[in-house]
Amino acid sequence: MLEEIYAREYRRVFATLVRLLGDFDLAEEATQEAFAIAADRWRAEGLPSNPRAWLVSTGRFKAIDSIRRRARFDQQLQKIAEQLEQHPEEDYDVVDDRLRLIFTCCHPAIAPSIQVPLTLREVCGLRTEEIAAAFLTTPTTMAQRIVRGKAKIRGAGIAYKVPEQEELPARLDSVLSVIYLVYNEGYSSLARTDLSLEAIRLARLLVELLPDPEALGLLALMLLQESRREARTDAGGDLILLDDQDRSLWKADLIAEGLALVGAALASPSVGAYALQASISAEHARAVHPQDTDWDRIVALYDLLLRADPSPIVQLNRAVAVAMRDGPAIALPLVEALLQPLSDYHLVHAVQADFYRRLGQPVQAESAYRKALLLARQEPEKRFLEKRLSELSISDRAVRQLGGGEEE
Repeated sequence: MLEEIYAREYRRVFATLVRLLGDFDLAEEATQEAFAIAADRWRAEGLPSNPRAWLVSTGRFKAIDSIRRRARFDQQLQKIAEQLEQHPEEDYDVVDDRLRLIFTCCHPAIAPSIQVPLTLREVCGLRTEEIAAAFLTTPTTMAQRIVRGKAKIRGAGIAYKVPEQEELPARLDSVLSVIYLVYNEGYSSLARTDLSLEAIRLARLLVELLPDPEALGLLALMLLQESRREARTDAGGDLILLDDQDRSLWKADLIAEGLALVGAALASPSVGAYALQASISAEHARAVHPQDTDWDRIVALYDLLLRADPSPIVQLNRAVAVAMRDGPAIALPLVEALLQPLSDYHLVHAVQADFYRRLGQPVQAESAYRKALLLARQEPEKRFLEKRLSELSISDRAVRQLGGGEEE
């Protein structure tokens, strides 16, 4: 039971203590102490009626004790301890401090290169090593970025709060970007469902705060992607491509909610990148069978998306859609133009390899698959690429045998 509460509540308790204490490190220490005390007390006395409030209260008092011990050397700490003791009790089930913490980590005063890792570490609880791997850098470098981010919050006196209503639009883009990156970290790793669900929960809160078309679009996009989660892998954890998925496993309730949100986002006079991405995902969701997919419309949506977000990743996704509509021979030059800007991105090589495979060019396909395999991070992706390489090898041997060219 304690393990379940730890998994569910740790970051919530931590976020509230960050707000109350105004210090990341002190909040982390207090949260750990609160759970350590809970491990002893709850076994002997049973669970309290409100475990989260109990943990926040216990962590707060442990922090006060810690500050008191250090206050002999720092009069400012004495004032902080007095303020904490006077702090009124709160309904911790109502106050959502993780949303406050996201806006704090994404404050304009913090460099964009620090905002995302800081949020992943402090709001979502990813280990520094995990974040470093996601950003293709060393844990030491990433730890330094996170430390700089926390120092900036402390030094600049950045408040732990959701901005006022009139400030929200200007602050929204960075927060949406971070939430989507959190979602993708959970979606791509397959095992971190908790991150994806947390991103969806935070997006729902944002939509309640500010029903902006892009907030609606992001929530729709994540729901439509999440609807396919159970169909993405087989019993052994291996990836299943979209066209090969059992669509009866797609979650109809998430699709229905996502499609409604897409409609609301597109009703706005201004349509942004998230709404367009959600519209593309909606086209897949509407197709009962793979052959029902409207690739003409998807390519047209990618054309619009390129205006809103002219990135190489969008160009790569558009190339895949063009291949589905017009064939891989037409799309291959589009991908090859992206090999330099996306040289470290495994999917550009995997897409190139797939096009070569479909065009009956196994030698070129094998070379591209091997490049993709060297760059892939996730084990399911590696296994998929290894399977493709194996299939190429078997196919090549069969062709040589039929042609009398198999060496003994």
